[in-house]
Amino acid sequence: MYVDCREVRGDGNILEELGKEIRFADRMTCQLYAGHRGAGKSTELLRLKKDLEDHQFRVVYFAADEEDIDAEDTQYTDILLACTRHLMQDLKGSDKNPVAKWLQDRTRSLVALMGSEMKFEGVAIESQISQFAKLTATLKASPNTRHEIRREIEPHTVSLIEALNEFIKEAMARQNESTGQLVVIADSLDRITPIVDSESGRSNYDQIFIDRSEQLKSLNCHVVYTVPISMVHSNRASDIEAIYGTGTQVLPMVMVQTPDNQPYEPGIQKLKELVCKRVDMAVPRYALEPDLPNVFDQKQTLERLCLMSGGHVRDLLLLMKAAVKQIDRLPITARAAQRAISAEREIYHRTVDDPQWPILAEVWRTKKIRNDETHRSLLFRRCILEYRQINADGAFEPWYDVHPLIQGLKEFQEAL
Repeated sequence: MYVDCREVRGDGNILEELGKEIRFADRMTCQLYAGHRGAGKSTELLRLKKDLEDHQFRVVYFAADEEDIDAEDTQYTDILLACTRHLMQDLKGSDKNPVAKWLQDRTRSLVALMGSEMKFEGVAIESQISQFAKLTATLKASPNTRHEIRREIEPHTVSLIEALNEFIKEAMARQNESTGQLVVIADSLDRITPIVDSESGRSNYDQIFIDRSEQLKSLNCHVVYTVPISMVHSNRASDIEAIYGTGTQVLPMVMVQTPDNQPYEPGIQKLKELVCKRVDMAVPRYALEPDLPNVFDQKQTLERLCLMSGGHVRDLLLLMKAAVKQIDRLPITARAAQRAISAEREIYHRTVDDPQWPILAEVWRTKKIRNDETHRSLLFRRCILEYRQINADGAFEPWYDVHPLIQGLKEFQEAL
């Protein structure tokens, strides 16, 4: 049910921006991919996965937050272990697994931490993967044990990478299919909650993506990591470009409004198309007519939901879900849509701190953001949304706006 939104997202294309970088590279690449949470990055990354597979690459994709990391407390070690688990699981390799040997050397201390038996030597690869899965599951689920596991593994990360690269080389050599190079896509790292050290002013993002960049880049394969959008706007942006060799690609919002605050019809139509395809999955007969007359009481009801989403796909679907809860039967009425908008607006209301209302008002007036921690925090929380358009020279031109749900709040209007 993919909807191509490139024209209303600034004409960016992940297959060109990230895909060609991988396909035409003469060495292994490591790229970062950013965007607001819920903007559609996972959909785009899965498109990239299919395209690379069509070009004979072997791709290992995983969403790290599902089983491997706690977004509220993530360090580099957690990401490395997540990559290791999914590579072992997807590539299998042989029972003479160098990663299992590496873990076998640490079994005694890990058994003491996890309180369960762990055996890697002399067992089949499936059992080794199962044991490793217990380790990453404990890392995510148990905060107290998490710190102890990190302390045990941290001094040995270099040797783990060496063992993992040996595993990759051996496993790829055993592939029966005509597969070329390997690509790892680590999704959902953009959900890592920002934590800034009050003394040094450095964030956990700096520690993961800058301090540990050499380790992130050292896997013997192409790698794509998602990163929080606020990292792209940090004062380390030039460092990131120098470290990773390319600028971080950003997936912006679908543009439903122009910088001069007028509805942008092409973007609204794209969101309508997306809603139509979602409806088609549930009740196909209802999706046959334009503007879904059997689903909405009038076309303006659907258009208002599209506008209030700010072009944020997940927020649009949340508004749809909330509106459906307000009715006993279709169609969704303007009153039900307004109740859904009011409920979601209250959530954003609680997200904004009192001193931030004048800052949001300034963003709305100028369509620009400042390079400071407050604006980065508002980007991370989706109070400010990033859009892109093509300027007269044919280049990407970013601009910013306050989420439409916030624009209707009394405090925001007073700040204006």
